[in-house]
Amino acid sequence: MSAVSRIGVVGAGTMGAGIAQVAALGGFETVVHDPVPGAVEKGIGRIRSDLGRGAERGRWSGDDAESAEGHLRPAASLADLAGCEVVIEAAPEDLELKRELFADLARFCDPAAVLATNTSSLSVTALAAAAERPERVIGMHFFNPPALMRLVEVVAGEESDEGALARGEAAARRMGRTPIRVADGIGFVANRCLRPFTLEALKLVSEGVPFDQVDRIVRVGGGFRMGPFELMDLVGIDVNLEVAKSFWEQSFHEPRWRPSPLQTRLVDAGRLGRKSGRGWYRYDNGPHRPADPDGPLVELPADAEFDAQASRDAEGRHVERVPIHTPGLVLGRIRCQLVNEAHFAFGEGVAQRDDIDTAMRLAFNWPRGPFELTAEIGAAEVVATLDALRDELGEERYRVATALRHAAAANQV
Repeated sequence: MSAVSRIGVVGAGTMGAGIAQVAALGGFETVVHDPVPGAVEKGIGRIRSDLGRGAERGRWSGDDAESAEGHLRPAASLADLAGCEVVIEAAPEDLELKRELFADLARFCDPAAVLATNTSSLSVTALAAAAERPERVIGMHFFNPPALMRLVEVVAGEESDEGALARGEAAARRMGRTPIRVADGIGFVANRCLRPFTLEALKLVSEGVPFDQVDRIVRVGGGFRMGPFELMDLVGIDVNLEVAKSFWEQSFHEPRWRPSPLQTRLVDAGRLGRKSGRGWYRYDNGPHRPADPDGPLVELPADAEFDAQASRDAEGRHVERVPIHTPGLVLGRIRCQLVNEAHFAFGEGVAQRDDIDTAMRLAFNWPRGPFELTAEIGAAEVVATLDALRDELGEERYRVATALRHAAAANQV
């Protein structure tokens, strides 16, 4: 396939405008279409404003912003995308809507053009089936906001051609993004491997651990930028719940992905997170949490006595007394589940280990990826913790991934 010089973007909303912005900054002639009257003009106006603000903040130069503006082209119809070598759709997450769009794009665009979907939840294979020559349909999943988030998941559907995937990766790199290759599957990589971060945290709260204590332990002990309950509030508890329900249904009720009724109760009460002023935290009266303690942290059961060894372990550390005795306590349980899900994804051929680590660092600012975390903890220790949790709690959510058990048996990470 020839080099890409012209990119089409269908959809001028938040994601579409963001993708068009990074494409224009990458030097591509960028053609933007939206079927909603006035949406293209509004979207391009937003891009111009964001380019100016980015230059003021030093994200790119004023010359780069001016050059990017010059690369933007409005398109009145899909037919105006005919000369684009890559077309990326950022339409609403509706399967039939997107299928109709791909069928239309296949008629208007050159037969060699790559047609990419920015979907985060729909099957690339199912979308491609609507297009003539489904082998040219791929996923290019950007993260919000595209101008700041560097990860792009390049998703291979069942029929996706290697040349089309390579062209998508090359386009993403020229936009200054980091592409990873991903197989078509529920949640792809980043959203899938994030699932235990919130679901295991919710399970801990259901067992009596205060939600703010979980967040504090995850931040201070684990080095994460924010805790799982802060993340749910940021994304929207209603949004997180819908994602959880989608995973649950698409997987035919995989135990690892069982939604929590705790979220349903908050949504029913109108506590949706930051956007409603209250979720797990309140946001209407100053900072939603106090400053974290300095220095290292150690967890101990609330009713455990300090024996000599415990005293030595806790010396010079901030002590968190948690109201549970299960293996791994709080941080250990969450980290082991993160490692386990990553090994499930790797074992199923969804992505390679290094790509999974890259995805979680770039998409969610994790201090280390799950396979790097495996090396730190030790695969055998993770397996022992999960097996003990499954025995004690009797839940299949702690079933160990075959790839992880093999790694532990071989003393690999």
